Amino acid sequence: MTPPQRQRRSPQEDPPPQPAQDKKEDERPNPERLYVVAGADGNRADLDLVTLIVARVEDPPPSATPEQAALLRLCAAPLSVAELSAYLSLPFGVVTVLLTDMLTAELVQARAPIVRKALPDRSLLEAVMHGLQRL
Repeated sequence: MTPPQRQRRSPQEDPPPQPAQDKKEDERPNPERLYVVAGADGNRADLDLVTLIVARVEDPPPSATPEQAALLRLCAAPLSVAELSAYLSLPFGVVTVLLTDMLTAELVQARAPIVRKALPDRSLLEAVMHGLQRL
């Protein structure tokens, strides 16, 4: 019995090596682009992560930047600043600068989140609990 013979392959051109790309680098936004988006002055309104933003207009004006148009489309229903930042993949600071410009142009409205100031009375909770236990 003879061993199997290997056939030599003809030399083929290898594809040019691709530069190694770090995935983390691709996910990070370009700082120069963020500066252009946020503007040179960088004024900020007093917005919190949980401040709710609602659009006051349906269609973005022709002078709106793409980021502002995206914010207006997202804000058809109330969203927090943290959610807007996550949906647009922009840092919180950049989103606050964009929202500040939009607040001064009266394109959006900022609403403070509803905070409960007082806890319900303990005796009321106990009465409800006892009533449910009797059922």
